[in-house]
This record gives sequence, structure tokens and C-alpha cells, in this order.
Amino acid sequence: MSRNRSPSDGDAFGSNAERSRNVERKWKERYSQKFRRRAVARMNACENIVRLSRELGLNRSLLYKWRYQLEAPDAQVEGAVSTQNSRESRLRREVKKLKRLLADKTVTCCRVAGQCRKRHARDQRRDQT
Repeated sequence: MSRNRSPSDGDAFGSNAERSRNVERKWKERYSQKFRRRAVARMNACENIVRLSRELGLNRSLLYKWRYQLEAPDAQVEGAVSTQNSRESRLRREVKKLKRLLADKTVTCCRVAGQCRKRHARDQRRDQT
């Protein structure tokens, strides 16, 4: 025997028809434009977008999509946003490059320090005999 369950019966959505209407309505405007603008503003200001997306409970690609949708027309008109983004991208690449160079130098220093310790230990053994 089939019956339509109401939300009070334990089904959070009610009947199938009611459920599909809720999903459609929710799908069209799940996040307000104000929320999207704030999220994009925070995205532009933050360094770790993955952490931001987790904090907001969003997929990271959705943030990029919103940024494209919200800022693309402004960038064509003013050019300021695209300049800022290109400057930001250039600076991020430079930071990555410098981090890589620092890591290489650190590895080299560790390798040299290890060689020095070995040489010192060998010299001490030789002096003891």
C-alpha cells in the first residue's frame, strides 16, 4: 500500500512532486547574489582558496565560476580587475619560483652539511687510531 508521506512522517521532502518542486526552486537561486559577491571578494583577497571553499561549504570550481560571471563584464569595461588578477597571477608565479629555489638551496645545504658531518666523523676516527 503506497501513500504520500508528509514531512512529519519522517520524510524531509514530502511527496515526489513536492520534492521535485523544492529541488527546482532551490536549484535556481541556491546562493544569493550578495553571498556570491562576498565569496568572490574573499576569494580575491585570500591566499588559500581551497580552505575558503571548505569554510564556505562550496566546490572550489564554483568560486572561480562566480568570479568569472561577476567580474568578466567589469574587467572588459575598466580593465582594473584583469590587471589586478594578472598582477596577482604574476606574483603568485614568482612566489612559487622563489619557493622552489629556496627548497633547492635547502636541499643543497642539507647535503653539504651531511657531507661535512661525515668528513668530520671520519677525521675524528682517524685521529683516534
